[in-house]
Amino acid sequence: MREDQQIVVVLGASPKSERYSNQAVHLLKEQGHQVIPVHPAIKEIAGLPVARSLADIEECVDTLTLYVSPLHSTPLIDSIVSLNPARVIFNPGTENPALRTALKEQGIPAEEACTLIMLKTDQF
Repeated sequence: MREDQQIVVVLGASPKSERYSNQAVHLLKEQGHQVIPVHPAIKEIAGLPVARSLADIEECVDTLTLYVSPLHSTPLIDSIVSLNPARVIFNPGTENPALRTALKEQGIPAEEACTLIMLKTDQF
């Protein structure tokens, strides 16, 4: 892994190619990042093994990119904070004030952005 490449967790990864989370997994992989898709029922996405939950991840995570609604991320707040990623990206539609507050309290930076645009414009 090159110095500018990260371990990136995609929470809400989908096997459906039309989903932005699936496109993010593919683009992250193409750009050489170590990608860990997370989905409770899928075993593989883009040729990568899928973690069933955040608790299954043992790596030190550089970025957690969210593709789940606040309805689904709110019950995961403790798991997300425990993962202790270096940053969290709230993709459009995933904004969650309660999660943002919990991250801020733990000193975990978060931003509202689009992972796909960040990747395509060298801002990731």
